[in-house]
Parts: sequence; C-alpha cells; structure tokens
Amino acid sequence: MNEFSDQRKWTWYVGTAAGVLLGAVLLLAAWTKIIDPVGFVEVIVREGLDMFGAPKVVAFVALGVEVGIGVALLLGLRRPWVMISATLLVVFFLALTGRTYWHFTQGIVDETVGCGCFGNLVQRTPKEAFFQDLWILGLPLLFSFAGIGWSQRGEGPVRRSVSGPRPSSSSKPRIAVVILVTLASLVVAWKAPSLPFDDLATRLRPGAQVGALCLGGEDAADRVCVDTIISELEQGAHLVVMTSLENEEFLGSMQRMNEYALSESKRRLWVLTADPPEVVKAFAWTQAPVFEVREAPAALLRPLYRTLPRSFSVTDGAVTATQSGLPSL
Repeated sequence: MNEFSDQRKWTWYVGTAAGVLLGAVLLLAAWTKIIDPVGFVEVIVREGLDMFGAPKVVAFVALGVEVGIGVALLLGLRRPWVMISATLLVVFFLALTGRTYWHFTQGIVDETVGCGCFGNLVQRTPKEAFFQDLWILGLPLLFSFAGIGWSQRGEGPVRRSVSGPRPSSSSKPRIAVVILVTLASLVVAWKAPSLPFDDLATRLRPGAQVGALCLGGEDAADRVCVDTIISELEQGAHLVVMTSLENEEFLGSMQRMNEYALSESKRRLWVLTADPPEVVKAFAWTQAPVFEVREAPAALLRPLYRTLPRSFSVTDGAVTATQSGLPSL
C-alpha cells in the first residue's frame, strides 16, 4: 500500500512539474506580446481573428487568458477550470500553427509567415512553429494531467479522506495572485507603446551585429540580412532610420535630415524602408533627398521595430545605440 501511494505521489509531482513548465512557456509567449501590443494586434488581423471583435479588444482578451492560465499553472493550480482552459488554448495555438503550416505546404504563404506566438523576438518557419509547439506546448499539457485524480483537485499529494476531499486552504490566495498578475499585465500592455521596451521587444538592440539581423535560415538560398541591403555598414560609422517614406513625422524632418547628410558628420545617413518601389520613386522625385534610401523586405524589418520610425547607430557592423522615432540630429 505504501509503495502504491509513493507511486501515485510521483505522478502528482510529474503532473505539477509539467504544468509549471507549460505555464512558464505561456507566460514567456505572453510577455513578448505584452511589450509589443501593436505587433500582436497586427497578428490578430493577419490571422483573421478580428472576426471575433475589434482587434485591440481581441488582443487584450487573449493576453488576459494566456497570462491567467500561465500564472495558475506556474502556481500549481491544476483545477478543472484551469486544465480545461489550458487545453483549449493549446489546441487553439496548434490549430493556428497547423493551418499556417498547411498553407505553406500548399504554396499559399512563404516561410517568412509565422504565428507571432513569441512576438518579434523569435523567427520561426511555419514548419518549425508547428512542430516546436507540439513539443513545448502539447507534451507538457499531456503530462500536466498526471496525478490530478488522486490529489485534492490536483493541488497536492494528499489522499482523499473517507468523507470526501479536504478543502484547500491555499487556493484562494493563489487565485487572487492570478487575478492581480493578469490585471497588472494588461495595464503594462496598455501602457507599453509609450514605454521604452523597444530593445526588449525587438531583435535590434545595442551590441547586435547587422550581419545577424536576417530573414531566412542559415542555409536559405534567399537569406537576406541588414548588411546585405546596406553592405557599407560593415565599416565606419553610420546612422540608419527605418521608416515609411509616407510617414508624416519623417516627411516633416526632411530639411533637417538633408542638412545633416550634407554636413561633415562622421556618421553616414541611411534610410531603410519596406515601401513599394512606386512609393520610393515618388519620394525621390518630390522630396529630393541627399541621403540614400534602400529598400528592404517588410519581413526583414518588422522584427526590428515596434513602431516606425526607429533609428539606430552602427559602427563597424555593430549596433551601438537605438532610438525610438527619428534620430536627434
């Protein structure tokens, strides 16, 4: 009997550990979206999830659910409402990545299209996203059910008494923590666009090598990097502005930027844009820039900013500083 009880205790420990792991993954994914809510809203629209309501509302509801489930699992709250919600959420994520992977196999989308599950920090092909999510979400979810039937609602290795399960004295404080952390996360997401999270939310930060800011895998024939677009960045000092050429703030600064480009500054000025060729051509004719404009794939630039414009300094191929908006010239 003792041997049997010990074995069942181990199932509870395995289930709890799996739940904690799943909760940690969900919270990591939520954090990358909390600090870049604009990017998450774009994902909502791209995936067609705005059919459920206004994109911003859908985004905040989704964040609340993801954070709430993640915190509950991290605290060991494997109650029925948590496990059912976690199952539905994981199935939903796998359905999204599975649909994108199927579209990729049919040639409907290319390999640059991802689910946005981990914001702009992680670039994954549709195939990588689907199979990785099977491992990091599906497998922990499966094991997180272990030991629930024996312990008190999955909350501890304690046998049921003859009169029924004993109430858990620790559930209410943990549920309160879930609610508080979820609300706090939504407040941070609401304020995030005005907070200095760019270096946390994007792949562009001081110390990054422009040769490592790429689109496509290491062996991809069509791999494109920032230094592919502007090869001159590998040597000397440079100032790069990422923007849409139709951005009003950028257009209003044209005189100042032209003056800077004509000055004897040690940093050479560049503008990177994902605008279509016709917009670039019209800009050249109407604005007469004296600095150079380079076109880049939107999929290459999108992981490098939360909002446009965004500027960064480069010295000998390494990013030395970043700045939200236009540079201080």
